[in-house]
Amino acid sequence: MVAKVVDLRSDTVTKPSEAMRAAMAAADVDDDVLGADPTARRFEAEMTALMGKEAALFVPSGTMANLVSVLVHCDVRGSEVILGDASHIHVYENGGISTIGGVHPKTVANNPDGTMDIDKIVAAIRHRGGALLYPTTRLICLENTHANCGGKCLSVEYTDKVGEIAKSHGLKLHIDGARIFNASVALGVPVDRLVKAADSISVCLSKGLGAPVGSVIVGSKAFIDKAKILRKTLGGGMRQIGVLCAAASVAVRDTVGKLADDHRKAKALAEGLKKIKQFSVDSASVETNMVFFDIMDPRISPDRLCQALEQRNVLAMPASSKSVRFVLHYQISDSDVQYALTCVEKAVEELLKGGTKFEHLTNGATKHSYGH
Repeated sequence: MVAKVVDLRSDTVTKPSEAMRAAMAAADVDDDVLGADPTARRFEAEMTALMGKEAALFVPSGTMANLVSVLVHCDVRGSEVILGDASHIHVYENGGISTIGGVHPKTVANNPDGTMDIDKIVAAIRHRGGALLYPTTRLICLENTHANCGGKCLSVEYTDKVGEIAKSHGLKLHIDGARIFNASVALGVPVDRLVKAADSISVCLSKGLGAPVGSVIVGSKAFIDKAKILRKTLGGGMRQIGVLCAAASVAVRDTVGKLADDHRKAKALAEGLKKIKQFSVDSASVETNMVFFDIMDPRISPDRLCQALEQRNVLAMPASSKSVRFVLHYQISDSDVQYALTCVEKAVEELLKGGTKFEHLTNGATKHSYGH
């Protein structure tokens, strides 16, 4: 009998539901590169309507979604994008906007709530008169929710304000909305209203929504027409993608309504971790499905804690040299949360005794794995 594994490494680890598998098996498909896959076209139309934009495009990954979006907006070499110094695009996407697109990043410090100060965004915009010396600002990127800031939500008021700044300076606004539905649910704001100010949004389907593969880019028809060409250039043009879009459609239909429960369980997990004196946890700051906690005892490292948890079939990843991140998703139950808390307590006791030896990690949770 296979032991139950409580996988808190990320919300990317979910397995397709039976409904998703059935939809994949029954999907009506054709060649999407030729624009002929009916399931893909139907799903893209669904996402277009849901996000309140003109068109949508399915792509293989969130990284490609952001890269394509940035390159469409910054289609002239020497372009610059303003983005947070802790943003996923800047930290965890292999520098693709620079290495592939020749786009220069201008970072602004992210605040603990995931925002960038408005005055600092304005100050980062290059004056047109300096084009001889400086890159040309063309784009501002936001991330909602903001993963490195603990899954924090950017408010609709803040997003609108950044959108106004972008528009007044002749710039575009892209939102990395990998977990935009988490933000929508947590804020109680319809997703189309939350992204109204954005010229483009990337939406990950394989994180909290639980689809097996893919992201969607949404924006104007002209934007998506250009994005489709870049998707092909980057190797993202796939054929019978209706198989994947069918699962994604089920994920959007069935899982958005479960996100609030993920947030509730994350809060319960944070409250339980707060009781362990070797940890520092700000449970009040848990807004969505992520829990970050700092380890205050030098005898316990994130790597060793994750190793001790793995021996008890609880999987987690270090978030830094002094912290660990747990991520909730719809396949984690209330009893899983309680089991994880029990295992954390036992792992801490074991590590404080100092007598345990560990083999190497097998679950992919190395100190280089931050950012998923």
